[in-house]
Amino acid sequence: MTRLMKYFSEGRTSGKHTLPFVVILLGVTILASAANLFLPADSALYVSTYTITLLGKYLCYAMLALAVDIIWGYCGILSLGHGAFFALGGYAMGMYLMRQIGDRGVYGNPLLPDFMVFLDWKELPWFWLGMDHFWFAMLMAVVVPGLLAFVFGWLAFRSRVTGVYLSIMTQALTYALLLAFFRNEMGFGGNNGLTDFKEILGFNLQADSTRVALFMITAILLAVIFVVSQKILSSRLGKVVLAIRDSESRSRFIGYRTDRYKVWLFVYSAVIAGIAGALYVPQVGIINPGEFSPINSIEMVIWVAVGGRGTLIGAVIGALLVNYAKTRFTAIMPDAWLFALGAMFVLVTLYLPKGLMGLYGQLQAKRKTAMNKEPQA
Repeated sequence: MTRLMKYFSEGRTSGKHTLPFVVILLGVTILASAANLFLPADSALYVSTYTITLLGKYLCYAMLALAVDIIWGYCGILSLGHGAFFALGGYAMGMYLMRQIGDRGVYGNPLLPDFMVFLDWKELPWFWLGMDHFWFAMLMAVVVPGLLAFVFGWLAFRSRVTGVYLSIMTQALTYALLLAFFRNEMGFGGNNGLTDFKEILGFNLQADSTRVALFMITAILLAVIFVVSQKILSSRLGKVVLAIRDSESRSRFIGYRTDRYKVWLFVYSAVIAGIAGALYVPQVGIINPGEFSPINSIEMVIWVAVGGRGTLIGAVIGALLVNYAKTRFTAIMPDAWLFALGAMFVLVTLYLPKGLMGLYGQLQAKRKTAMNKEPQA
């Protein structure tokens, strides 16, 4: 137990445990996938397809938490709008999946999605063109969130907007997109969003093998993004980012263009969120404007705070634990979950300011203090 806690605490300042984390992640993924595909349903070790899908969703959330931690934990930018980048990536994937339905929809139109036929649209909007190609849709899942983050970051950081004002602006951004995507005339399905997906790259989305494949791809991409982010934040660029977080004015005074570093990191974080959204949609089977909700973005911040910001691995652990708790809690008392989530955030803020990753360090410091007092007594 002591070694486990030491592993978590050292993860805050060192990347030497990146390999064990990746091995554990991929190992659990392979075992769970094999248990689903090769064991009979009546086996005690069998992992259901529902559980595989749920785990895949958790990993998408972990990737999203990683994106929030990169910008908040390492650069000190509290974004309350990362749900927007997540949802935009999800809509890009959703548009591709809708185009794959073809004439198998309710109205049998080979070109227009069902909601467009229902709304009496005569032709496909220009921004849907090319979305029937997987590579183009995935490109949009990365480019659109990244471009939005670049424009927003360029304007905000060059104007030196920081602190709570920046947080409010990011929240306003995602709320504005929420209102826009709710409108039927936008061409994204309105309140109902995009759903009733059939296949991806020719594979049936309801098949167990497809679900397992999506789960494994999500785990692999999470591991890759984790390793790349660890390398970036351990590099010279990462040291400059930490300096900006601790004292931006001093970093600017010694010659660093702090706004450029912040814009770059904000775009990188948004791209990760977009990838997470693109992986999320085929596994849950729907994307709607509710994903833009500011409440979702605030919840992401809570995941990172619970796990421990500025650690990367803490963000992953926080996302997994909080979402597992949400799954269990909402099944018992669905109306009380938001109260429990708020209480969790307050308790972590008061008693675990460094999250679960800092728990061992706090306990160790108290133990040393107690030992130092004993000889004096």
